[in-house]
Amino acid sequence: MNRTRRKLLLSVAGTGIASAFPFVARAQAWPAKPIRVVVSFPAGGLTDILARAYCEALSQKLGQTVVVENKPGASGAIGAADVAKAAPDGYTFLFTISTTMNQNRVLYRKLPYDADKDFVYVSGFDAGHLPLAVASGVKVNNMTEFVDLARRERVTMGNYSAGSYPHMLAAQVNKLYGTKIEPVHYKGEAPMWADLASGQITAAIGSIPAMSPHLQSGRIRAIAVPTTVRSTRLPDVPTFVEQGFKDQVFVIQGWIGMFAPAGISKDIVSRVSAIHQESADLPRIKQINTTFGLRDRPWTAEEFEKLNNEVKPVWISMARELGITLD
Repeated sequence: MNRTRRKLLLSVAGTGIASAFPFVARAQAWPAKPIRVVVSFPAGGLTDILARAYCEALSQKLGQTVVVENKPGASGAIGAADVAKAAPDGYTFLFTISTTMNQNRVLYRKLPYDADKDFVYVSGFDAGHLPLAVASGVKVNNMTEFVDLARRERVTMGNYSAGSYPHMLAAQVNKLYGTKIEPVHYKGEAPMWADLASGQITAAIGSIPAMSPHLQSGRIRAIAVPTTVRSTRLPDVPTFVEQGFKDQVFVIQGWIGMFAPAGISKDIVSRVSAIHQESADLPRIKQINTTFGLRDRPWTAEEFEKLNNEVKPVWISMARELGITLD
């Protein structure tokens, strides 16, 4: 390249009209390489299922590879820390749950990330109903009978992560009703439901599809669902509220969310969020929503941030009332 041509290129780039040279514009386009999405929980759960479905759609829309990487541990903190230190260039995202961004700040004395400063919201997803189920050999049919049992004797309740919603529900029931529920922590749902079905634990709380094989076999029985409306998947199972249990822990709902490192371009966030909105109409994602009883469409970045700002103080307060640390 002669000196005159080099000077011309530098001059054009400096005036902001580099688009006149296609090869310059392509070098700056996003995405120009594979995108990595860290899922902070094990494969097979709802967080992982939603991440893979939406990332597949994202890959198709962008024409670029999107790699999903599971990095579970410490109630999502390991995966979140990974993404928090990543470059905010649109090539690293996080799929996690409300525990990671809300409760963890209380449950861990020191976190390797700042949930308020290190991330920006991209899209939020419904976490669905999380029913309370008991082993078939447990002689209770509703929440009142379960509380009565837990007052008389020690019972165990499985949860899919320390500090998660099921963990908090067990602690709050103990506090409110003088019960003796002992939380049992698992890394994901599969081993938890296997233990409940075999009678190793008394009760557990988790997603409907994960528990469904055991429900259908009759080895476990659902006795209550959270939030104020019944699950379309379990229409005969009354809510906690219908059974007279109306404290916040029985109605608050968690979420699954996609985040990016702070400092990322707003245009990239808007583009990814918009693709998620469009992808909700895909047959595979519609089937997931039907199977899990989820809302039809994700929350936009703005809707998601507003939603979490409303529920965050409640989650933090309940976590603080647990009075425990996990490190």
